[in-house]
Amino acid sequence: MRTPPNESLSSDIVEAPKARKASEPERRCVISGQTGPREELVRLAVSPSGLVLPDAQEKAPGRGAWVGENRAGLEAALANGKLKSGLSRAFKTGDLEIPETLPQMVQDALTRVLLDRLGLEMRVGGLILGTQRIAEAARGGAVVLLLHASDASEDGRKKLDQAWRVGREAEGSGERGLELPLDRNALSVALGRDNVVHLALAEDASATRVIKPLTRLMHYLGQEFPAGMAPR
Repeated sequence: MRTPPNESLSSDIVEAPKARKASEPERRCVISGQTGPREELVRLAVSPSGLVLPDAQEKAPGRGAWVGENRAGLEAALANGKLKSGLSRAFKTGDLEIPETLPQMVQDALTRVLLDRLGLEMRVGGLILGTQRIAEAARGGAVVLLLHASDASEDGRKKLDQAWRVGREAEGSGERGLELPLDRNALSVALGRDNVVHLALAEDASATRVIKPLTRLMHYLGQEFPAGMAPR
């Protein structure tokens, strides 16, 4: 994130620098005052009663406030009052109720959005499941994004990573599939399949749709989406 210009905090869109395209808006974090890409920040909304809630799908009506801190930063801001101060300015009211469990609520909401997206991609045929199917598709160059459950075995990862590198003509590069911040149980329940350990996406459009919520969740958890992992 970059240091913001000298002006009051706001949850509104920040005017994009000339180097950025108009289609790539930035948002300003109400805690730090720094700006960053929208996909790295989380929107918070307030109910008519003043309850602050995560709006991971960015669909809640009315004024929103954006948080760019990771979970540890949000927890600290909640404890020291910086979160309430920033939200009071953003929502133009001090009559707010901020749940103590907000950091976990944000994580749960971001996780749900990612799992829902994976479920949608599976229903439209965008996901490849099953180690053998993924390996065959990967060797044939038909996999643009390879994902592993957090508890996938190292041996299973290595075999699919190697097949993926062969298909991408990237042998010797050390490129690896991405470890998801989700275990096989969470993936299996969300997708309605048994023992989902590895996933692959064959289309750039599908991969891009998954990368958006995945990037936001990883950023919130203090992780970064690896450079070069985007579809190419």
